[in-house]
Formats: sequence, structure tokens, C-alpha cells
Amino acid sequence: MEPVSLPALSRVAICGGTHGNEMSGVYLVRELQRQKLEKAGSATLTTVISNPRAVQVCKRYTDMDLNRCFTDAILSSPVTVATPYEVRRAQELNTLLGPKGKLGAVDLVCDLHNTTANMGLSLISYSVQDWVIMHIYRQVQRKITSAPVRFILLDLPLADVYSQDSLGKHGFSIEVGPQPHGVVRADIFNLMKEAVDQTLDWVQCFNSGSAFEGGEVDDVYTFVKSVYYPRDPETNQITAAIHPQVQDRDFCLLHPGDPMFLMFSGEIVKYEGEEVLHPFFVNECAYYEKSIAFHLARKMTVTIPPLQVKRD
Repeated sequence: MEPVSLPALSRVAICGGTHGNEMSGVYLVRELQRQKLEKAGSATLTTVISNPRAVQVCKRYTDMDLNRCFTDAILSSPVTVATPYEVRRAQELNTLLGPKGKLGAVDLVCDLHNTTANMGLSLISYSVQDWVIMHIYRQVQRKITSAPVRFILLDLPLADVYSQDSLGKHGFSIEVGPQPHGVVRADIFNLMKEAVDQTLDWVQCFNSGSAFEGGEVDDVYTFVKSVYYPRDPETNQITAAIHPQVQDRDFCLLHPGDPMFLMFSGEIVKYEGEEVLHPFFVNECAYYEKSIAFHLARKMTVTIPPLQVKRD
């Protein structure tokens, strides 16, 4: 592939507490603020507690999920006395870090999350052709060896992207688990911190003129579909749990005919899809309200070009 030159990343934002009970990002942002860390080399660093009300009460959200409030439609919606808090907060964050999709937006947004699923360290974004994000991913994957590092692609047009990281010119989420909501584990916190440190190190090297080689990047997973829990049609109550052969095995292979759910009555529900796929966010606590048991993804390898900063 031909080498690519892109503008320097002069403004970077690290955000935690988008979900108020995902504590690694909350404590990491607080620590960065305590240290008064305001620069990453030549880049200005902004640290944000995204949903302070939810953090205060240690809940995922107060009125609605903040990390579903960053579509163009919601960001441009009129505010009234009945507007949910998270919608108003999303518009405030768009003013602070955006405007989304505009030249005035910050150059890079990194949003910090925890999951109860056994996913290790995942970077989540919306395009494998954002070469800045893909090169950051490759550095994180090469440098961190204490846990598996993967990339999750949620392929959506920018206007429909609903998460906070979409406010920047470049953006991604860091998702680390397993960690129960409302607590902080030292190993998970340190894994997230190492990923943030590697991200900021890459930004400094990129801005200073380092050239990054192209090549193949593996362990990229493209979202295919969600799998929902079996439910009683009359009561809408869940009638099964994740089968033990799938539980805690995020990104394993799920073949047609493999056990998928264990009904509370004892029967086994098997996967009836025609394609071998990879489950992730398996038994994520926050997805019970959505009835989602896990997502399924297709694994691929991505080729990225050589990259360096564009000089004026």
C-alpha cells in the first residue's frame, strides 16, 4: 500500500465514566486529573468524567444510556424540560469535544469502558480505514502481552454512530474485562492504564515525525449480529442461561450445532446458524435490559499502509 500522511494530533481527550459504574476509567481519569497531566508531548490532553451524575450514584446511567446518545439526530434534537439528562450531557460533550464530524473537533477521543465479559483488552471503533486508530491498535497489541488484545469493528455511517468516541476526528473505545460493575480490580485497571499509556506514547511518536510501517493487522472482529436470551412469551422473563461451553469463552469459535443456552428446565439450545462465528460480550451484565446474551463476529485480517505525520 502507498504511504499515507495525516495531520498531527494536536488535541487528545481521555474520557471515563461514560457508564457510571465502570470504575477503571473513572479512577484512571481521576488519577490523570490529580497528576494535572495536560500534555502528551506536543498534544494537549483533555480528561473528562463523561457522566458525573451516574458516577456519583455508581449506576450505568440515570435516565438513558449516555453511550447511545451521540447520533446526529440526538445531538441536534431540541432540549426541553422533559429532555433526559444524558441527552443534555451528550450535547454538552459535543460542544466540549466536537462538534461531531466538523473540523473543530478534537483530533482523538479515547473512551474508557469495563465489561463483565471475559474479553481481555479490546479496542472498538467504526472503521478499519481510520489508519490512526489501526496503527494505535497495532502498537497496543504488540506492546501488551499480559492479556489478549483484539479489535472490534462496528461498521456504521458516522451519522448513526451512537458512542462518545465518534465526537473526535479519530476515536475509539477501550473495553477491558472481566470486572464486575461498581468495583475496581488492580489487574484490570493496570491493563487499561497500559493501553492508555501506549496510546499516548504512539501519539507523541507520530507527532514527532516517526514513520510507522505498513503491514497486516490480525485479530480484527467485525460485528455480525446479536443473540438474544430465550424468554417466556407471557412473562418476558429469561428462561435460560449461557451454556457453560460458551461462558467465559469470548472470541472462541461457535460452530453450528454447538451448545449455546442451558434452559432452566434442563434442555440445551444449540446454535443454528450456518456460519462459524465468534461470540463476544458473553453474558455482559449491562445487556440484560436489552435481552442480549452476546454478539457474534466474523474474524478478519486488515492490511494497513505506512503512516507518518503530514508536515506543513
